[in-house]
Amino acid sequence: MTRTSLHRWLALSAVTMLVVAGCAKGSGATAAPATTAPSEPPATTAPAESAATSEAPASAAAPEAATCKGSADKGKVQLMINQWVGAEANVAVAACLLAQMGYDVKTNSLAEEVAWQGFETGEVDVILENWGHPELEKQYITDTKLATDAGPMGVQGIIGWYIPGWMADEYPDIVADYKNLNNHVDLFKTSESGDKGQFLGADPTFVQYDEALITNLGLNFKVVFSGSEAASITAFQAADKNKTALIGYFYDPQWLQSEIKLVKVNLPPYTAGCDADLKKVACDYPAYTLNKIVRTKWLEGAGDAGTFIKNFKWTNADQNSVADAITNKSMKELDAAKIWIDANAATWQAWMP
Repeated sequence: MTRTSLHRWLALSAVTMLVVAGCAKGSGATAAPATTAPSEPPATTAPAESAATSEAPASAAAPEAATCKGSADKGKVQLMINQWVGAEANVAVAACLLAQMGYDVKTNSLAEEVAWQGFETGEVDVILENWGHPELEKQYITDTKLATDAGPMGVQGIIGWYIPGWMADEYPDIVADYKNLNNHVDLFKTSESGDKGQFLGADPTFVQYDEALITNLGLNFKVVFSGSEAASITAFQAADKNKTALIGYFYDPQWLQSEIKLVKVNLPPYTAGCDADLKKVACDYPAYTLNKIVRTKWLEGAGDAGTFIKNFKWTNADQNSVADAITNKSMKELDAAKIWIDANAATWQAWMP
């Protein structure tokens, strides 16, 4: 094909295409438009800044792991440890946190009533768990004002007469009515109690009036003191394991209550003043709202440590968990305290000034 012929052919093709396109347009044929849902507004995209602000804020950093160490330059705090493991638990946690606050913490273990003398000598600043000593409270708080009530420490104390759970199942009449104890004296006889049933007392320095109760309730029993909390625990554990009869003085909070079943015997209910005269007492022990007692002069200059002690408050379960770690997991007191502190920040942070 010549160049001229090629040019003519291309021109003719172009004209033909334009005519066809025009006819199509004139015929009214159109491509179907993409359908949209007119009832829905178009999706919007949040600006980058808004998207960032809509995310949940990062949570506050968790407290650092407990160390029980600090500068020890903010002053001295002398904590008294009562002669039972629950008191060790109290002091371990308080001592650890006070040390981290910068205090020089000293501890001392004394008999329950003797410890109050430290308020006068200056050897005791804080008793974290007081089980109700009205005569000492009158002497040191009301009369001499050497001590101050620093408020409840959260634990509810219950003292009573307990028997192993298997005995309660086998001899339910004992639990129902203390008078039935006289029907089972032979079960409780020991070489130390002779022809009477043995009632196991604890440490004779604890709050107790079991000898007077036994006499005034007309029971044919004799109190034999175990001498310590540890000895009482061992006796109850053996009675539970070996199915030997035992009745004795015990209490809550105490970690043993979560290890074995102990059942409280019903005594005549406590009424205000029924235990005022030990020659006449014939009622159960009261429920105790345990409180903290502090040396007044120490509190006056204690600053943050004083506020911390006033705020210190935890539960029976808290105390039992630390006491159990000390006793049954062979942990040192401060190590057991560290574990509790690391797991219960919300509780102890409320104690901080």
